[in-house]
Amino acid sequence: MDRASLGTLERETLEELLLRLMGEHAALREQVEALRRENAELRARLGRDSSNSSRPPSSDPPGTVRPKAAAATRRAGGQPGHPGHHRELLPPERVDQVVVLVPVECTGCGAPLASAAGPGDPAAERQQVLELPPLAVEVTEYRLAARRCRACGRVTRASAPAAVEASSFGPRLQAVVALLSGRYRVSRREVVQLLADLWGAEVSLGTVTALEQATGAALGPVFAEAQAAARHERVANLDETGWREGRRRAWLWTMVTATLTVFVIAPRRVGDVARALLGTGWRGIVGSDRFSGYAWLPVCWRQVCWAHLKRDFTALVDRGGAAAPIGEAALAVEREVFELWHRFRRGELDRASLRRELEPHQAALWRVLEAGANGGEAKAAGLCRKLLKLWPALWTFARVEGVEPTNNAAEQALRPAVLWRKGSFGTHSAGGSRFAERMLTVTASCRQQGRNLLEFLVEANRADRLGATPPSLVLTTG
Repeated sequence: MDRASLGTLERETLEELLLRLMGEHAALREQVEALRRENAELRARLGRDSSNSSRPPSSDPPGTVRPKAAAATRRAGGQPGHPGHHRELLPPERVDQVVVLVPVECTGCGAPLASAAGPGDPAAERQQVLELPPLAVEVTEYRLAARRCRACGRVTRASAPAAVEASSFGPRLQAVVALLSGRYRVSRREVVQLLADLWGAEVSLGTVTALEQATGAALGPVFAEAQAAARHERVANLDETGWREGRRRAWLWTMVTATLTVFVIAPRRVGDVARALLGTGWRGIVGSDRFSGYAWLPVCWRQVCWAHLKRDFTALVDRGGAAAPIGEAALAVEREVFELWHRFRRGELDRASLRRELEPHQAALWRVLEAGANGGEAKAAGLCRKLLKLWPALWTFARVEGVEPTNNAAEQALRPAVLWRKGSFGTHSAGGSRFAERMLTVTASCRQQGRNLLEFLVEANRADRLGATPPSLVLTTG
C-alpha cells in the first residue's frame, strides 16, 4: 500500500491498521527475543566441558582448550643441590639371605688379601636385591580315614576341619580372586588366566564368580558395622554417580568420613537414599554439591562444594552477555577464598584469622549475588537466587573443624568405581552389586587407614569359614 492509498483510508481504518501492525511488531520482537534466548542456551550447551560443568575431562570434545600451567623455568629432573630420594635398606629381620663377598687380591698390586676383616678395613657396603620367589599353588590333601568299631561294627570317618569343609579353595586364594576383580578391576576371564600363569592354579570361570560371592558374604558384617559407624561421624562428604545393575539404571552413592568410606548401590537418585545412607540420627555436617536430594538437610548442616561453584561461575562467563560480568566478579571472589583456605592449610592463618579475612570477600559475593538475582539474565538470576538461599552452607568450612570447602573427597572416592563401571558396565545382579559395594568400601577404608587390604580379606574369609568374629574397619580409640 502506497502513500496515496493511505490518504484515502478513513481514520478508523488507519487506527485499526496501526494497531494490527503494532501487535505484529510486538509478536515479532517477542519471537526474536525467544530465538535469541534459545540460541544463547544452545551455544551454552555446545560450550559445556569439564571447566564449566560437572562433565568429566574425559568427555571433553577434541580441541578443547584447557588452562595451561605456567611455563617451567627450569629443566626437568633433579635440580642442583637436591638431596635426592633413595630406597631405604630393609632392616635385618626382613632380610632372608645374606651373601658375603670378599675380594681375593689387591686391585693395585695384585697381592693376596686376608679373608677376615682387619682393624684398618672399612665396613662392608650393603646392597639389597628384591626378588619374587617362584610362585606355585600349595595343595593340601586331607585323607579322611575311617575305622570300624570292634565292639558294635559301626564305621566312623574322621571329619575335615571346618575351614576345609567350607570350600576346596583356601581363604588366601579366595581373597586374591576378590582383590584382582574387585580392586584391580581384572576381568573374570583374565583372573582365570592370571591364576594359571602365576600360581599354576586351575580354576573355572564359575569358580571365580563363586569365590567373589563368598568374599562378598564374608564382608557383609564388616560392611554393616562400617556403615553404622559412619553415621556417627561429625563430618561426611556425599556424592553419587550412574551405575547399571543388569539392564536397569542404578546409582552408586559414596559417604566419606575421616576414617571410613562407604559405598551403596541404589536403584534411584533421590533424597531418600541420602537419608538412609546418613541414618535417622545424623547430626553432623554434609559436604556435597547442590543436588536437590540433599535439600532436606538444614542449611546449617551443609557445606556446598566450591569447586562446583567455580564451574558454575565459569559457565556464566562463557555464556556471555549480561551473565558474564556476574560470573567474572564471582570468580574473583572464588580465587580469594581459595587463596585464604590454602594459607590456612599451610598454617599461616588460624581459624579466627581465616574467618576475619573472609569477611570482605563474603560481603563482595553477597553484593554480586544480589545484583545477579535482580538482573535480567535468567540463568544467572536463577543461580544467584539459589546461592542466596544456601548462603550459610557456603561458609561452613570457615567455622567447623574437619570441613573442606570442596567435595573432592567424595569425588575422588568415586573414581575407582567409575573405572570399574567402564570396564564391566556395572554389575549383572543384586549379588554382584553387594560384592561391588562391599569391596569398594573395604578397599577405600583400608587405604584411608593404611592397612593391608589382602591380609584384611584373608582374615575376613577365614573368620567367615570358622564362624569367628570378622575383622573390623572401625578404629577404636584409647
